[in-house]
Amino acid sequence: MNIRTTVVAAVLAFASGTAFAFHCPVDMKAIDDALPSAKLDAKQTAEVKKLRAEGETLHKAGKHQESMDTLAKAKKILAI
Repeated sequence: MNIRTTVVAAVLAFASGTAFAFHCPVDMKAIDDALPSAKLDAKQTAEVKKLRAEGETLHKAGKHQESMDTLAKAKKILAI
């Protein structure tokens, strides 16, 4: 593998990780905005809050794909 290919691969890997990192806060904000007006029972509300908190923890730990997967579960409950 030549140096140019290595550099391009490194840039693409960094860019995709950065894209995931920036998406997590967008998902968290969408959950925060939707939760107050959501028609959920107490169990669903508790589950959304738990998933939202777990997603933020994963985001801060740099586990962006896991964060997005977890936040997607909360968004599904909220139907957003």
